[in-house]
Amino acid sequence: MNEPLQPARRSLFSELGGEEAIRRLVETFYDIVEQDGDAELLHRLHLRGHGVAHSREEQFNYLCGFFGGPSYYVQKHGHSRLKEIHEHVEIGPEERDLWLKCMRRAVEKADIPENWRDMVMRHFGFAAETARNRD
Repeated sequence: MNEPLQPARRSLFSELGGEEAIRRLVETFYDIVEQDGDAELLHRLHLRGHGVAHSREEQFNYLCGFFGGPSYYVQKHGHSRLKEIHEHVEIGPEERDLWLKCMRRAVEKADIPENWRDMVMRHFGFAAETARNRD
């Protein structure tokens, strides 16, 4: 008795448009962080860390795997644990919420397909809370 074949499910990475879409999202997000006065707190946090250019590349690497594509971040660092990744910077509710606000704007501006935006933001909401390391 053969089991019926199930159609292959496409990853969210593929549904969003692959590396091109992830790169566009990351670049849009960090443009907002660097240029929008409302995002100054995030900009300062990134400058205290490894810098924005570094963050652009690492976030691209992370998000590719996060959405089911190539696991560049894990290949490079051996893990993808958000708490460890962000242990050098304090992330409380204010920083988490500002990150999510800026990411929502980036999702809209980067032309993420409208039918996937809520799901993408749910994934980001979980990730942002996971990265929080203070109250």
